[in-house]
Amino acid sequence: MPVPFILFGRDHIIVLAATFVLPLLLALIARLSRSAATDRIVRMVFAAWLIATWLVWFWLIFERGWQSAQTLLPMHLCDWACIAVIVTMLMRSQRTYELAYFWALAGTLQGLITPDLAIGFPDLRFLVFFAFHGGVIAGVLYLTFGSRMRPYAGSIPRFIAATMIYAVSAAAVDFLFKVNFAYLRAKPAQASVLDYLAPWPWYIGELVGIGLVSIFVFYTPWFIADRLRASRASAQ
Repeated sequence: MPVPFILFGRDHIIVLAATFVLPLLLALIARLSRSAATDRIVRMVFAAWLIATWLVWFWLIFERGWQSAQTLLPMHLCDWACIAVIVTMLMRSQRTYELAYFWALAGTLQGLITPDLAIGFPDLRFLVFFAFHGGVIAGVLYLTFGSRMRPYAGSIPRFIAATMIYAVSAAAVDFLFKVNFAYLRAKPAQASVLDYLAPWPWYIGELVGIGLVSIFVFYTPWFIADRLRASRASAQ
């Protein structure tokens, strides 16, 4: 008998804590070592972790006969965030980093806090879900604090353009295959922040507004840091 997932239960809290603590510890080790080799090794491990998690997920799909357009097509926003994280880990690309940063913090983080998940630990669905989503968030945290990457003001219009491409692509796939990527056709079956929004389709407009606010919220620390740095420089 599968164990039901409990929102903010013991297992959920442990996963959330590990998602934030482990990458920050790795970032501290990388920075104290002052070694490009150490940073590269950590990035390769993160990339391997995310790729392996994706492979296990596809094995689970075929092993349990869950094949469908909804499960096989990589059209969740978290899928695109994961791809951006993997590419950044392998190539240390600024362009993919800024996509990973905003998609992970504005999108994947919400999925990690209020997951669309009915089954709890130790079911493989629980393990794969949190290994994947937690790995995306942990990867972005490590890239930011360990590899010392960051978004810039110019990142915002590029990110908005990329997100518009994603939204149009997801809408097209939803229409063609009658699926529900990006929750454009219905709210999640499990409890989520969308439950507090208007009914379909009006909540889609609210999501756009929340997304725009999230972009500026997650860029604000960098904006403040830049202004303080500029202020100190002018004072000197």
